[in-house]
This record gives sequence, structure tokens and C-alpha cells, in this order.
Amino acid sequence: MTMHTSFHSLDPSADSFNYNLMFKNISLFLLSFISFLSIQAQIQIKSKVVDAKTQQVVAGASVSNGQQTVLTDNKGNWMLSCVGSSKITITHIGYKKLSMSIDQCKLPDLLALEPDETLLETVEVNASSNPNKALLYQPLSITKVNKAELNRGNGLFLDDAIQTNVTGVSMNRRSVGGGQQLNIRGYGNGTRGTRGMSSNFDGQGYKVYLNGIAVTDAEGITTFDDIDFSSLQNVEITKGPSGTLYGLAIAGAVNLTTLAPEKGKTLLSQQVLLGNYGLARKTTSFQTANEKSSLLLNYGKQSSDGFTVHNSSKKDYANLMASFQPSSKQSIHTYFGYSDSYDERAGELTIAQYESNDYSGNPDYIKRNGHSHVVTFRAGLSHNYQFADWISNSTSVFGTAFNSDASSAAGWTDKGSLNFGIRSAFTTKFNLKEGIALTGVTGLEFQKQIANTIGYSMKKDPYDLANDWVLGLNPYWVINAATSNVYAVSKTQSLFSEWTLNLPSDFTITAGIGNSYLNLYLNDRFNAAIINRPSVFEKKYQGMNSPHFAINKVFNKNYAVFASYSRGFKAPVSSYFYITTPAVATTPPTPASGSLNDVLKPEESNQFELGHRGKILNDRLFYELIYFNTIFSNKMTTVAVASPLNPNTTLYSYVVNGGKQMHKGLEANFKWLAYESTEGLLRQFRPFANMTFSNFTYGNGFTIQKSVTLTENYSGKSVAAVAKYVANMGFDFLLGDGFYGNITYNYRDKMPITSLNDYYTTSYSLVNGKLGYQHKLSKRLSIDANFGINNLFGTKYFIMVFANQLPDAYVPAASKPQNFGSFTIKYDF
Repeated sequence: MTMHTSFHSLDPSADSFNYNLMFKNISLFLLSFISFLSIQAQIQIKSKVVDAKTQQVVAGASVSNGQQTVLTDNKGNWMLSCVGSSKITITHIGYKKLSMSIDQCKLPDLLALEPDETLLETVEVNASSNPNKALLYQPLSITKVNKAELNRGNGLFLDDAIQTNVTGVSMNRRSVGGGQQLNIRGYGNGTRGTRGMSSNFDGQGYKVYLNGIAVTDAEGITTFDDIDFSSLQNVEITKGPSGTLYGLAIAGAVNLTTLAPEKGKTLLSQQVLLGNYGLARKTTSFQTANEKSSLLLNYGKQSSDGFTVHNSSKKDYANLMASFQPSSKQSIHTYFGYSDSYDERAGELTIAQYESNDYSGNPDYIKRNGHSHVVTFRAGLSHNYQFADWISNSTSVFGTAFNSDASSAAGWTDKGSLNFGIRSAFTTKFNLKEGIALTGVTGLEFQKQIANTIGYSMKKDPYDLANDWVLGLNPYWVINAATSNVYAVSKTQSLFSEWTLNLPSDFTITAGIGNSYLNLYLNDRFNAAIINRPSVFEKKYQGMNSPHFAINKVFNKNYAVFASYSRGFKAPVSSYFYITTPAVATTPPTPASGSLNDVLKPEESNQFELGHRGKILNDRLFYELIYFNTIFSNKMTTVAVASPLNPNTTLYSYVVNGGKQMHKGLEANFKWLAYESTEGLLRQFRPFANMTFSNFTYGNGFTIQKSVTLTENYSGKSVAAVAKYVANMGFDFLLGDGFYGNITYNYRDKMPITSLNDYYTTSYSLVNGKLGYQHKLSKRLSIDANFGINNLFGTKYFIMVFANQLPDAYVPAASKPQNFGSFTIKYDF
């Protein structure tokens, strides 16, 4: 009975029933699965695409899920069906491709595209009244040098990147890595050249900031020796008077930004760079970042034997940067930097030495151990707070402890200083009506410096028996008696407010004004005991008002024209006031030596500027054309007083206000993404070119009484140390399998060495090249190796000209090509 029951299922009628039931179940399952897929196909994913740096919406970006492709609308929005794909891809010209995995058909509300620094022309101005940071919307001349451009050479020295990429600006250095100075549109540095208009010893006339920390001290002097240029992410240079937002910046402003950690990554990297002339650099870096915080530690050790006698360089750098975001409304950024920089100086070559290829240097520098030794510690803390949609504040407090000792043919100088300050700015935006908004930046900057500078004469080392001068040898010299001792307290303050009225059709009107104040307190602790004058001197410069007016019109989001007017000032520095040599009567009368030179007025500049910018060929070609006309008034210069008994002997020198300098110029800049592909041997090809024409002359009636018997008239002559024509061109390329490289060409026209235009340099051309290889060895380990040559054909040229200081004239560059190679290994935790 049991067996019969068990085999009853084999009955043919029962089999028919089971197959039908199975078919129905399978059919229902398939219909349910298809319905599920259909429902899934109807799920929509959406988001908004913005610029990662400016937070402006990105319209026209291509969004693809592998099966469908859509473009973002004018508000950056897009929508696609979720089809189970594991990834979406977003692309747009001028931005890096973004690929993102989809988890359960969910995405963030905002997706940020990182600008492709090789092409997109955006700027990040620390203080700007225009909320749109794109270069087309800036009514002034500003150039950004990105990381790719900074690294076209070996990346250790900033002057090659400035010379190649920034129109109207040159950068010089007195040694391998010391004495760097900027010349912005013909404004040199200071006034100490004893036979003309330009200084060769310090950087003045521009303001420099590093991560919001003022590198330029309260007195207006900038020292670059202690800046680790290899750690920079970008450099932004505002050309022309920038007093509205930056105080005493008669020639321009420079914002330096260091590398920032990559979000969502923890990286450890080690780089080793080697080159001829004993060049060596080791850099160790650790970085980590998430959505709320980031940390970067960087240590670099750099050295060089130099390319001539007594020309070695040694530098140690340590940087720490940390950022925090306690809430959606506020962020905190910190920076700590330490450096120890030592550069030997061989002195300047005479014209005869340079022309005969005699690079033996200046004996007076070498025997006095000519050098520059700078030790600094910088610290800064910035706090940003968004009170509401219409108002926010950014405040930075900073300080720099600076210690230096330097020697030259004139003797030895020790300087110790503490410089500290605060910069705070409120950014506001008012929507007045449809399509009209008023935005503004209002704030203040205050700095104070306490410094002590002591000068010494030098004498032959009596213990250097191996080089006894009795035997006709040349012993090194050592510090002798003190010649000066000045304690100085400098305080500067700038109040600023700039506003931009945004009108329909991308038309903006900008107006602002800055008010600057400088107070100098000097205590002469040496000569007061010798010379009959007060030991304490105080001078105040106030009422230095710097307005800025500009209009800007953008056409079709691709073309812009602007016109602007701006004014700037530069006040005298403390070393201009004391004339310390014992008094000697002169005819015609001059400020007596041993007296106070307290009649100096600030220099003033007024600039008119016209510019046109555009992006064509589907945003692949960016171009810029700018004309400027700048007038410098009350230009300070140094007068050398000669002895009545011997006109070739200078008794002392002092500073006077001269006449006007007329600077007119044209600047052109082109960058082109000529080719881009994801396949084949050539992946990217990016040519660039720029040109500067400078017609800079001294105004009529610019006459200086140089000595008892000598008067010099500079009227109508070309400004010293400025080339009339400068041109640069080159290209970057990216090949398949990780190969990359560049070739650059630099041309610099001849230029006058003196303000009398009686001596000129020769013109020169340089060709530089670099080839590199990047490869990911594993998911976490990657390498980057490159090799480059600067001055490929061994052209004779100079890295600095000492204007108006004959017989000293040239600081020569290396006489042979400069080869270098680096290897970087990076581990991603």
C-alpha cells in the first residue's frame, strides 16, 4: 500500500499537472524579475556639477553611465536612469575627468570637477570683490603659474618659471639660491645703486604672501632666500599698483600657495633630485586628508657646489600645514615653516671679466667670505567663517622670526627681527534685484616689526697663517669693529574696501580704495656717541590713499574686455634716514654726513590699463592682450658724495627723490590645448607663447647732482636693467604609457646696465627641455622619474645685472648646460 502510494506520482495525468505548475511558477518568476528590472530602470539619479575651487556651476559637462549620456544644464544639474551600472563618468573641457562608483543608485548632491591646471585659466585671489574667480571676470592684470608650469624645470628655483610664464615680470638672484628679487613692469628694487636708479640688494615695491602669511615685512622689504619654491602649488602675481587691497604695493602683489593634501588619501613620498655642479635635493613628504581635516608634513634638504668659485649653497626646509573644518560654516588653516639657508657669494663680474669668460669673481667678496645666511620660522593661523549667505569673514594672524648674517665687499651685517601681524576681511554680497548684485571686500591689515641691525668692518684674519699676507697670499678676513647699530620699530597699517557691481549681461563695475600708514621709529645706538645728533628719530607717513576703478564686460562667456585705473605708494625704509659717515663740507651743499635725511617723500605710481581676454576653439585656446601706462613719481635714488680732494673717492651717500619714470608696455599671452586623446601614442599636446614689449623711459628734467662736480641727466633715456623685448614659447606633451615632457625657448633682448645708457648687455636665447615617466607599480605604489637640461646649447648669459653700480656688473649663470634628474616614489595607504 505504501509502495503503491509512492509510485502514484508516475501516473501520466499527474505528470501533466506538475509540468504545467512548474511552467506557471517559472513564468511568474520571470515576469517578476522583468518587472523588477523595469522598476529599477525607472529610478533616476541626479546631481549638480560644480567647480571644485570656485564652487561655480559647470554647464555643458558630459555625464555618462555607459549607456546614456546627458549634458548638465545652465545650473549644472543633470539626471540619468540608474541601470545598474557601477560607475558614471563626467567630462568637460578644462577639467579633469571624474569617474565615480554608484552605490544603490545614490550620489552626493554636488559633484566637483577639479580644474585641469594645464589649461583652465582660473585665479584664486586672496582678496577680491568679485565672487567669480575665473580670469575672464577679473578687471586687472593677474597671472597664475600652476604646478605644471613651476615644474617645467627642476622646480627648485622660481626665476625660470617666472621668466618663462609671466609677461612683464623678471626675477633675478645673486647666487645659486639667494638674493632673489622681482622686477614687475620695470619697477626695480629699492634705491641703493650708487650710480643710478635701481637697488641690487633687497626686494621692495611689492607685497608677497605665503599661504596668507606676509613674507614682506612691516617696512616693505621682501627676502626670498628662505622660501622653499619646490613646495609651491601655484604662484599668482598681480601686476601694477595694488595698494587698494595690499597696502604699500607700488609695483604689484604676489600670492604663494604651498601644496595641499589630496582629499581621501594618505600618501608618503620620497624624492631625490641630482644634477651637475653638485646639485642635490632630497624631499620627504607625508600627507593625509578626509572631508573634515588634512595634514601635510614636508622636509627638504638642498645643496649645490655652485657654478663658479665661492658659490656653494645649502638649504634645509621643514613645513607643516594642517586644516580643520569644525562645521559647515567654518574652517581653520595653519602653517608652520622653518628654514636655514646659506649661500656663498662670489661677487659680481666686471664687464671685462664677463666678456672674456673670466668667472673668477670679485676678490673683495671672496676674501671677506661673501655670503647670505638666513634662518627663519614662520607661523600663521587662518579662520574662515560663513555667518550667513551674504556675509563671511576671513582672518589670519601670523608671525616671522628672522635672523641673518651677510658679508660682502662693504663688510659684515647682522640682523635679527620679529615681524607679526593680522589680516582680516569681510566678504559681503547683496542681491539688489534680478540679475544685479553688489559684492564687496572690506578689511584691514596690520604689521609690526622689531629689528636690530649691526654693521661691522672686516680685517685680515691674523690667525690665518697658511695664507699669510706677508708672503703675498690672500687670507680670509674676519669681523672687525662695529660701524653701526640701529634698533628699529616699524608699524604699517592698511584699511581697504573694494566693491563690484554685477550687472546683467556679465558687465561689472569695480571701485575701491585703500589707505596706508607707516610709522618708523629708529634708535641709533652707535653713531650717536660720535656724531652730534639725536639718537632717536621717528617718521610717520600717512594719507597714502590708493583708489582702484575698473569695468569689465564678458561676451558669450568666452571673451572679455576691461579698463582700469589704480594708484600705489612706497614709503622710504629705515636705512635711508641716517647718514653715518663723519661730516665733511661739500660744495654745492648736500645733506651733511652724520645728519638725518628726513625730507624724503613716498614714491607714487598711477597706472591705466586696457585688456582683452578670450577662449576660442571650444575653450582650448586661451589668449590675453594687455596694454598699460604707468607713471612713477618721486622716484628715489642714491647720490654718492665724492671727496673734494679726490673725485674718485666716495665719502658717503644719501637718498633723494628724483623725477618721473614713464612705463608703457604691451603684453601678450597664448595657451593652447592643441590635441587631446585617450588612445594612441600622443595623448596631449599643449603649446604656449608669450611676449612683452617695454618702452620705459625717465621723464624730462630727471637730473641728479651725483657729486661735487658731477651732474647726471637721465631725461628720455631707457630705464636701466629692463629689456625692451622678451619672448617665450614652448610646448608640453603627454604620451601613452606614462611618458611626458616639455621644451621651452626664452629670448631676452639687450638692456642698459646704467641709467645713462652708456653700457648695454647683449641679448641671449635659451633652450630647455625635460622628459619624464610616471607609472603605477601597484594599487598603492607609484613612481615618477625625469631628466632635464637647462640651457641646452650652453649659451652665455647672466642671472642678474647690477644696475648702476659699475665696475660691478654681472652675476653670471653656469657656463655649461645644467643637467638634472629626479626620482620620486609614492605609497598610497
